[in-house]
Amino acid sequence: MNDQWKQDPRLKAMNPEKIRFLEDFAAQLSGTPKDQVLTRFIAMSSEAQRRNISFSKQETTLLTDILISHMDPAVKSRLNLVRGMLK
Repeated sequence: MNDQWKQDPRLKAMNPEKIRFLEDFAAQLSGTPKDQVLTRFIAMSSEAQRRNISFSKQETTLLTDILISHMDPAVKSRLNLVRGMLK
């Protein structure tokens, strides 16, 4: 994934500390082998808790929408299918 998600104007309303956290998270994920992504995600989740960073439901939905919009169409389709099943 590239850094285009950072240009989304809807992020301007988000706390800059949260955006920095997301940028760090994205940078760490970009160099993580696929079989270690879940481990990295859990570690970053713990780090967010340690730093008292949490995302509201609206922020989570926004971030998901932004990230999905920049995914490969095949991956996007599968993810949207899973999201639909979870609703």
